[in-house]
This record gives sequence, C-alpha cells and structure tokens, in this order.
Amino acid sequence: MDRFVYQGLPSRVVFGWGNLARLPEEVDRLGARRALILSTPEQRPLAEEVARLLGDRAAGIHAEAVMHVPVEVARAACEKAAALDAQCCVAVGGGSTIGLGKAIALESSLPIVAVPTTYAGSEMTPIYGLTEGRLKKTGRDFRVLPRTVIYDPSLTVSLPAGISAASGINAMAHAVEALYAEDANPVISLMAEESIRALGESLPAVVQRPDDPAMRGRALYGAWLAGSCLGAVGMALHHKLCHTLGGTFNLPHAQTHAIMLPHTAHYNHAAAPRALDRVARALGAEQAAQAGPRLYDLNASLGIATALKDIGMPETGLDEAADLACTNAYPNPRALEREAIRALLQRAWEGAAPQ
Repeated sequence: MDRFVYQGLPSRVVFGWGNLARLPEEVDRLGARRALILSTPEQRPLAEEVARLLGDRAAGIHAEAVMHVPVEVARAACEKAAALDAQCCVAVGGGSTIGLGKAIALESSLPIVAVPTTYAGSEMTPIYGLTEGRLKKTGRDFRVLPRTVIYDPSLTVSLPAGISAASGINAMAHAVEALYAEDANPVISLMAEESIRALGESLPAVVQRPDDPAMRGRALYGAWLAGSCLGAVGMALHHKLCHTLGGTFNLPHAQTHAIMLPHTAHYNHAAAPRALDRVARALGAEQAAQAGPRLYDLNASLGIATALKDIGMPETGLDEAADLACTNAYPNPRALEREAIRALLQRAWEGAAPQ
C-alpha cells in the first residue's frame, strides 16, 4: 500500500431530524453565555427562531451574510461580534453564512456552532475565503473550523428543489476532487466515494419529492461526508476555477460548481484514472472517461443550468478566467495547459458536454 498521512479534524457532529432543539445544550457545552446568530437577510426569520430557542444566550442577530464573503462585510461582522461581547457564533444557513462565521473566527478565534441548511459542506472544513478587489483568496486555519455542527435534515425541506440540486452537486465536487488530491489517502477516498454515491442516489429523489424525509437525510449525510473530505485534503483545478469565477465575476457559488464539475472531472480523467473510475462507479458507470459525461447528464436530469452564460458569466471574461486559473495554481493531476483550460471554459460557457 502507498504511504499516506491522515489528519482527523477535531469537530463534533450532531446528526438527526429535529436536532435544532439541541442547540442550547451545544452552546452550553462550549461554555459560551452570549451567542451572535448569523444568517443571510433572506434567512432572518430562521435566525429569529434560533434566537428564541437560545433565549438569554442570544446576544443578537447579524443577518448580513452574502456570497463570497467580501472583506468589508467580514469587517462589519467582526465589529458587531466585539460590540455585543459575543462568546461564540451560531451560523445558520449555507456556505455564505458559515463563511462569515469563519471570517469572525479568523479575526477573534470565537468558536462556531454551524447549523447548515444547504449541502455546501463548508461547515466541516478549516478553509475560509475572502473576496477583495474582485479576487477571492482562500486559506486554511484551524481557528475557523466549526467546533460543533448540528445537522437537522428538517431544515433542508424548505430549500427549493433547484437550489437543493445545485447545492448537492457543489458538495459532490468536494468529494470528486478529494479522490485525486495531491494528499489523498485511503480513509478519505472511502468517504468520498460513499458521498458521491449518497448524493447521486438522493438528489433526483429530492428534486422529485422535496419533502421526502429519508432522501433529505441521505443528501445531508452525503454533504457531511463531502465536507469532511474537503477539510482533510487539498483542492485542485476545479476549486481554483470556481473560486476565480465566483470571486472575480460574482457568479452564484453552487451553480458555478455544478456547471464546472463535469468539465474539470473530464479534464483530469486520463491523468487520474483510478480516482475517476471510482467517481464513475459511484454514479453507476464503469470507466474514468464516463465520469464527466455522467456528471453532465446528472446535472441535466436535475434541472441545473449547464451553461455559464445562463448564470451571468460574460464571454468576454473567459480569457481572464483562464489566465487567473493558471496563476498561483492548486496542485492538479494533469498539468494546467492554458489553451486546454480556455477551451474547457468555452464549452462550459456554451453548455456543451465535456470533451
């Protein structure tokens, strides 16, 4: 067997239907008496419900989270946490809200209790991202890893089917790249393949039957595994491209990941055949070359946009995106060939199948 290093991450996971009710005891477990509740403006009603549940433990609500965590938004949230003398943050929502909690933790080391309502997976990682001057920069710091994660599938039932699908494929992207990461290991690879299988099975059912509790739970289980994979190993071309497209062109995070995943998987299939064999197998195919097309077909069956042009990407920005993707590149199985990446982006912009 090949040599490897596996680093387990110190987080507590509380998984189960109705587990939001356990939030007060989990805040108490941290020894925190004042919790700042974070959400997006759209999810403020849920934040208010959380505040009622916490009672005297609630220091206040900051419902200002937005995509890609602009530095000015992060700065305002840090100031709010300090003004309220918060002792922890409760981040209720998806990747934008949890990302804002991480920005506060990076500055102040306040512990985070994450309550995901999407399948983003950010809650299981020590990875943060901040956007400044149209550039999104990411880093790793164990201060930003949520101390406790409460997974309550009932909170995902109200998530519209289309957003559920894109969020789930976003999670799947973490698992796909974990299989060919530079520091991949057998433990994470097992989790990654199981994550892809769970999401591939559950997402079609979630789209058809959004209130199916069993499938909502299985999708959230797959997202938990995917986030764990992303937190334990490094990222490659896919995440570099998506960070570029999201930070520089302000594209929606989950939809960008979903559109790009078939193309980035196919780009790497010949350079990482064993990894992409496992992706294909988890999706009911057999060979690495089938992984990208199978992911493309899955997107189409879920009703996810397949073209970058449909989510706001200007064709005039494709050259800049290709250049940025090759700058400060993440390790990748296949060498980053600028013209091949430019062609990949063109196909993704048009909505064509991977080639």
